[in-house]
Amino acid sequence: MRINMKRTKKPTKVMAEINITPFTDVVLVLLIIFMIATPMLLQPGIKVELPKARAAQTNTDKNISITVGSDNTIYLDDQRIELNKLRQEISLRLANKPDLAVMVKGDKEVHYDTIVKVVDAAKLAGAKKFALGVELKNGPFGFYNPGSDKKE
Repeated sequence: MRINMKRTKKPTKVMAEINITPFTDVVLVLLIIFMIATPMLLQPGIKVELPKARAAQTNTDKNISITVGSDNTIYLDDQRIELNKLRQEISLRLANKPDLAVMVKGDKEVHYDTIVKVVDAAKLAGAKKFALGVELKNGPFGFYNPGSDKKE
């Protein structure tokens, strides 16, 4: 008796399904990258809605920045501070650089009483230059020309 030892090849089927596992892996990796990178793109700081203005100058490297939030909380360069300690902190900073300007940024919902108290504290600390932070209303080319309001 003879046994046939030849292998018979079965016909291979063509795979009609699409394997989505590699696609899912790539999508999840991209999602993780964007989740990590997005907070780095956002500007850190305190959210304050500033009043609008048509022209202003900014020189942030020579300023002491004081921000007053809509709930009347006071921040000195992004650090929360009480009003009674503000004068002392400004005095310390002005001792090193007496030519620093004090820039006060207040939310449009803040009572002016709080802004006046902040400016008074800065003035008593020895500040000589003041600026009020505003949000710019850009003109046609991103600047405002004061002479353009006059009719000829």
